[in-house]
Amino acid sequence: MGNFREATALTAHGDDEFGAMLDPQWSVGTRLHGGYLLAVLGRAACESTAGAGHPHVTAVSGTFVEPPEPGAAVARVETLRVGRSVAQVRAVLTQEGRTRVEAHVTLGLLDDADPWWSAHEPVHLPPEQECFLAPTDPPGGGMEVPLMAVVEERIDPEHLSFAFGAPAKRGVIATWQRLADGSDWDPLSLLVALDPVPPVTFDLGLSGWVPTIQLSAYIRRLPAPGPVRVRLAATDVGGDRIDEVAHVWDDKGRLVAQATQLAAVRLPA
Repeated sequence: MGNFREATALTAHGDDEFGAMLDPQWSVGTRLHGGYLLAVLGRAACESTAGAGHPHVTAVSGTFVEPPEPGAAVARVETLRVGRSVAQVRAVLTQEGRTRVEAHVTLGLLDDADPWWSAHEPVHLPPEQECFLAPTDPPGGGMEVPLMAVVEERIDPEHLSFAFGAPAKRGVIATWQRLADGSDWDPLSLLVALDPVPPVTFDLGLSGWVPTIQLSAYIRRLPAPGPVRVRLAATDVGGDRIDEVAHVWDDKGRLVAQATQLAAVRLPA
């Protein structure tokens, strides 16, 4: 099992260019996980010249141009602006000379202070051990999910009716998540938690792959050690598109990250 740090490790080539070896374990079916790919670009941004004094990813807006394959890739970072509190860069992941993923990344310095005010209470979940541990070969899923060997995800039993052919059609799935190697969540690995599987389309009775087109994420603070709670919800489905909104709370019940993504979906005729 490859841990997150190894799976996102980079080799500096100079001039803010880095070599990456994309790990097939961080995949859903045959496609590399979108949050994982943004984490690779986020690490490149942090290790670039702009990252000095701005060590944490605080915001990412990623566009998924073409699915990369596991194996060697190149991450290039272009500094747009470096200020006192934030640095802004453009990061591009390429393979065979083609752009696969592009992201605008805002870097800063996060702390673990509680929020001054928050409108979001943590999603209610049963205790971890009472929730369903997602397997790498989900029944009826039609594909392997290697990601579930590196991310321990436990689904709220109330949101599992889709697995028995009776989706609730509320457009919500909530889970506990841990990194399977026992390491704690950090600003980069939270990008993986913000792109959870299964997609909320399963709760709507829509099966199949839901490829991300664009994902925007905010990392709000350093997470406390321990598991995170993740709530994934849809707002609108139509025109072969779906939005998914994710919120992540740490073990202290604080909102640590949030994201919105637009994804493609096949709708019934």
